[in-house]
Amino acid sequence: MIDDLLLYSAHYCPYCHKVENFLADQDITVKTVYFDDDSSLRDELANLGGKAQVPCLIIKGVPLYESEDIIQWFKENY
Repeated sequence: MIDDLLLYSAHYCPYCHKVENFLADQDITVKTVYFDDDSSLRDELANLGGKAQVPCLIIKGVPLYESEDIIQWFKENY
């Protein structure tokens, strides 16, 4: 598991599924939290990144939104 990363996701979100499927295919494990499991996470992400949009990858405290951008980041860094 990569310690400096946190993925905000939701079970209902097709863009989240896209990111999670890519990570699984690449055998990359990232700590993931789900809005649908804990509604307080929505507020937490909004406070951290300025908006409560998933998927969102937190990289050393900095949010990265958009599934394609997240996948590209992993392609370039892992």
